[in-house]
Amino acid sequence: MIGLTKSKLKLKQDFRVYDEYKKCICDLIRDEAVQSMNKYIQHSDINCFEHSLNVSYISYLICRYLGFDYKSAARGGLLHDFFLYDWHNTKPENGLHGLVHPRIALNNAMERFTLNEIEMDIIEKHMWPLTIKLPKYKETYVVLLADKYCSIMEITKFHNRRNIIKLYNISYSRQLSKKRE
Repeated sequence: MIGLTKSKLKLKQDFRVYDEYKKCICDLIRDEAVQSMNKYIQHSDINCFEHSLNVSYISYLICRYLGFDYKSAARGGLLHDFFLYDWHNTKPENGLHGLVHPRIALNNAMERFTLNEIEMDIIEKHMWPLTIKLPKYKETYVVLLADKYCSIMEITKFHNRRNIIKLYNISYSRQLSKKRE
């Protein structure tokens, strides 16, 4: 009985953490261009939106645990691949996708949202060391490592797609309920 009570208390705490996460990204997640990221495959069978949401949430949890700026990590993580094209079929004019998509994503994000310095650094330097310039903030390192982790899990299919879909469905269903209000 004690174990059941502890697990229920932990579950409630998880929802509070998730609700706090949602508040960090609520303005971004409602944006049509951010939602359109689900049209582009990122790795294996995971689309760009799912990948970015996963990177965002993992970065949020790590930064929150470490006492870093978890809001900027969540927001930067969600927008880190905001390049809005199918990189498997479309080749950027000014270089290889891996090298230039961070700048494209940053430009797209700056056109649609107000970003702070940490969020801009995260988006622009999440591909370090390919981007050459060192990340300026500890949150950027967290997001770039979360991105590498998620990418490896997606490419090797070690990820649990149900967790990503669950994260997306909770996000989407809460978004719909807020629209109805």
